[in-house]
Amino acid sequence: MKSSDADILIIPGWSGSGADHWQSRWEARLPTARRVEQEDWYKPTRDGWANRIVAAVRGAARPVVLVAHSAGCSAVAHAAEHLKPGEVAGAFLVSPASERAKRAVPGMAEDFIPHRRERLPFPSVLIASATDPYCTHDEARELAQAWGSEFVDAGDSGHLNSESGHGPWPDGLLRFATFLKGLGAVPQKMIQ
Repeated sequence: MKSSDADILIIPGWSGSGADHWQSRWEARLPTARRVEQEDWYKPTRDGWANRIVAAVRGAARPVVLVAHSAGCSAVAHAAEHLKPGEVAGAFLVSPASERAKRAVPGMAEDFIPHRRERLPFPSVLIASATDPYCTHDEARELAQAWGSEFVDAGDSGHLNSESGHGPWPDGLLRFATFLKGLGAVPQKMIQ
């Protein structure tokens, strides 16, 4: 699959992704990418954020690929329980936030803090850094295993955001292209 074959849904974490964040740059660069807007980027709730993702998936015209960062990864896992097989072609999950990190965020709803730990009903890759202050390597590996995601070690890369020097993140874009290619030919999105 090529990026032009998919509706790429960008799912930022708490506070959204600023203009210098790789997600914002990819959104501007990839013609079929668009951001899933949340009602309040500073007060995530499980159902609120998950429902926005489900609505965006169901409003897509092409096969859907989700691109999530930080708490956005949790939102994808929560949304997955409401998605039907075939509605999402794959998910590219980067630097998930641990339950410990989410608990420390002001405005985070209690129902959003625990991770949903069931296997995702679509192929996924989880990329994590050994030096992410918001999620240890072991926590990220455990989430990858629970979600059935391929785990990719990003080395000493911090939280993989603009603050850690990953504004453009060209290596990530190459990894995303490889992930898309691995999805192969996906049938047209099922019309429900």
